Amino acid sequence: MAANQWGVETLQGGTQNDAATARAARERRQALIVPREHGAWGMLLVPLVTGAGVALRDSDRILPLLLLLVAALTLFWLRTPVESLLGTSAMRAQTRQERIMVGAVILVLAKIAVVALGLLLWAGRNPALWLIGGAAGAAFVAQALLKRLGRRTRMLSEIVGTIGLTSAAPAAYYVVTGNFGVTGWMVWLANLAFAGNQIHYVQLRIHTARVEGMNAKLARGWAFAAGQFLMILVLAFTCWRGWMPWLALLAFAPVLFRGCLYFFQKPAPLQVRRLGWSELGQAVAFCILFICAFFVVR
Repeated sequence: MAANQWGVETLQGGTQNDAATARAARERRQALIVPREHGAWGMLLVPLVTGAGVALRDSDRILPLLLLLVAALTLFWLRTPVESLLGTSAMRAQTRQERIMVGAVILVLAKIAVVALGLLLWAGRNPALWLIGGAAGAAFVAQALLKRLGRRTRMLSEIVGTIGLTSAAPAAYYVVTGNFGVTGWMVWLANLAFAGNQIHYVQLRIHTARVEGMNAKLARGWAFAAGQFLMILVLAFTCWRGWMPWLALLAFAPVLFRGCLYFFQKPAPLQVRRLGWSELGQAVAFCILFICAFFVVR
């Protein structure tokens, strides 16, 4: 009886070990091919949505927007498997099977991106996309170089990378309307300011999680406070020049409020997951308020 019980327990232990091994292998395969920067997905999709939302008040060209969405998502996705195959990231394809799998994913994504971009640029269509894409590519190259310099340039590299991600805003506006113009630049600037504020705020919260008192927080977060003030001045100037409706400033009110509130809040343990969801809510609010501002003020 005891022998039978021992055999059952051994079998169960082996089954659990096999399940754990299979789960670890599955998670590793996923890490090799799926982008791990969850916040970067939002920094790509928020500009796409806002750029498209503003553009749709003047045009209803949906097909170019869908093609741009497919191209942007696949190109963003491509970076992770390419880095895994080249060995330039923490997760590297090590075995022959992993390299074959990653290579197959790269091939599929590349084909989808080429088809989408080919349809967008066919017969000389949307020529300004070359310039926007070039600017985004230069930003990503600069980000990679800054990352090599170490932790001191980490936040700067994220800001530079954000220039590339937020280029989705003017690209979406352009392919829908067929024009770039001042509005295209302003949509890009607005998204860059919003994303930059989010990056700076998250980094501030992480590095000052144990700081207590408003004076101590101001001593550590004066650059963030100055950045918020500068953002208000730049955005107000664009509205004063008539490049963006004054009502669009309401889209920045939630992030400005939570940024100011930080200096008055009582110290509490940092909950990273909760912070992430909170910033996602800020992004959704920004999209809705920014697009509505342009629809109200036509």
